[in-house]
Amino acid sequence: MNDTPSSHHSHETEEDIRNRDIKIWVNGDIVHRDDARVSVYDSGFMLGDGMWEGMRLYDGKWAFFDEHMDRLFGSCKAVGIDVGMDREGVLDALTRTAEANNMVTDAHCRLMVTRGIKDKPFQHPRLSRSGPTMVIIIEHSRPKQEVQAHGLALVTVPQVRGTPMAQDAKYNSHSKLNCVLACLQAERVGADEALMLDPHGFVNTTNACNFFIVRKGQVWTSTGDYCMNGVTRQNIINLCRANDIPVFERNYSLFDTYSADEAFLTGTFGAQTPVASLDGVKIGDRDGAGPVTQQLRGLYADLVKQNVG
Repeated sequence: MNDTPSSHHSHETEEDIRNRDIKIWVNGDIVHRDDARVSVYDSGFMLGDGMWEGMRLYDGKWAFFDEHMDRLFGSCKAVGIDVGMDREGVLDALTRTAEANNMVTDAHCRLMVTRGIKDKPFQHPRLSRSGPTMVIIIEHSRPKQEVQAHGLALVTVPQVRGTPMAQDAKYNSHSKLNCVLACLQAERVGADEALMLDPHGFVNTTNACNFFIVRKGQVWTSTGDYCMNGVTRQNIINLCRANDIPVFERNYSLFDTYSADEAFLTGTFGAQTPVASLDGVKIGDRDGAGPVTQQLRGLYADLVKQNVG
C-alpha cells in the first residue's frame, strides 16, 4: 500500500450532469437541490439522530420496497421516531419525487427520516417536539463500470464493528462516524475501502457494504450478529439456497479470506461488486468477478426483474 489517495469506492458512479438540477423532497415540498434546506436545529444534523434507506428505481418501480420499509419502520420504531406517514405515504412521496425529476430507471434514492427540529441544541430526544423531518434525494445513478469490471482493493483496518450494546449495526442510522473512520483509515494507505472485523476478530463487513467470500464453490458471509442487515445481503443468501449454491453465515478469519477463490460486496447500489485484493493479497486467480459472483449477478438481475415486474 502507499500514501496515494484512493481513486475508487463501492458507490462510485458514472458522471451524469442531470444531477446538477435535480429536485429534492423536503417535508412535503419538492424543491431544486440548491434550495433544499433543513434547520441547524434538526436532530439529524445536530446528533445524527435519524434513519435512512437506500433504494433503486427499475422501470418505474422501487426494487424490494417492502423489505426496505420493514427495515426503516422497524428501526424508527425501535428508537421512538415517528415516520409521520404510513408505507403508502412514503411510496407516494418517492413516486412524486421521481416524477418531478423524470426518472424511470437507473436512479438511486437516499430516503432520510430524523427525529425533527429541536427546541434547544441539546441531546435529549424530548427536545424534538415538532415532528419528523423527511428528505428524499434521488439521483440519476449508474455504478462505474471500471469498478464493476476490475473490483476494489480492500485493506483491514483497526476500526471494528461494535457490539449491539454500543451501537447496533442493524440500525441504518445517520450516525456513521464509525464507518467514516474506517474509510479514512483505508484511504490513508491507498486502499479503496475498509474491511472491518467484528469485536472477536472475525471478518464482518466493509465500511459501506456487506462482504462475502467464495471458497471451493461455497459462499461464506458473517454470522450477521455485528453487521448491517442488508436487503441485498439477504437476497443473495436466499438466492444461494434456492439455487443449490452452498451458503454459510459463519465466523471466519482473515486467513480464510486471503486464500478465498472470490470475494464480493453486496449493496443496493452496486448489487454485487467484486473484490480484487485484500491487504495487498490478490483474491483468486483472475481479474474481475469470478464464476460464482457472475452466476449470482445473473440470478440477482432476474430477481430484480421479478420484483418490479
